[in-house]
Amino acid sequence: MIDLKNKVALITGASRGIGRATAISFAKTGCQVLINYHSNGKAAKEVLAKVRKLEVEAEIFKADVSRKIEVEQMVDFTLGRLGHIDILVANAGICKYAPIDSLTEAELKETVEINLYGVFYPITCLVPYMKKRKQGNIITISSTAGQWGDPFHSHYAATKGAVISLTKSLAVELAPHKIRVNCVAPGWVETDMSQEALSGEDREKIFSQIPLGRAAKAEEIADSVLFLASELSSFVTGEILNVNGGAVLCG
Repeated sequence: MIDLKNKVALITGASRGIGRATAISFAKTGCQVLINYHSNGKAAKEVLAKVRKLEVEAEIFKADVSRKIEVEQMVDFTLGRLGHIDILVANAGICKYAPIDSLTEAELKETVEINLYGVFYPITCLVPYMKKRKQGNIITISSTAGQWGDPFHSHYAATKGAVISLTKSLAVELAPHKIRVNCVAPGWVETDMSQEALSGEDREKIFSQIPLGRAAKAEEIADSVLFLASELSSFVTGEILNVNGGAVLCG
């Protein structure tokens, strides 16, 4: 039912985890993809190979999304190689343990710059282009931490809460320009980022707090992103799509 042929998606943080799964999920529908990565070039090339096996155009680009000039270069590269950009998936992010009384200025700055600036910059670079085309689809990635907090990860939770507010603000602001803005808020997901917690002694405690009794697979989050990228959600904007197994019930 989902056909994204002739569409182009720019996906940040696409060398692993949810971003990787999203790139592959999109490619299965015929969507061309720009795979952004920051440090793991080998993993990005592996994703590129998987996507190209699905017979769609794809490119990779190394860029630190917390630096606007690098994001601008990435957007220019994507337009030059793939012709246009229809969909932005602002996925790149980090999550590091830090009790509030030992949180350093450097740790706070790093998290805010990647998790928040790294969402703002791709959007601010692409919105003028999308306005000219009178169409666009922006999907941000937040977290349940942005809805109910996360002890010992307050800096992470604060940035993810900000992403939710940003999504709602832009949905109204950009609707007259035929640009939809939505957000996916995952709970626990089996990725590299959560591997330590989900393989440790807290695993059963974590699962006991999830009504469906497990963590999500990255592909399950990717399919939710795909829904928001497709025409199946053509009348949806400003929505926070919770994909958390029932752990956080938000109306």
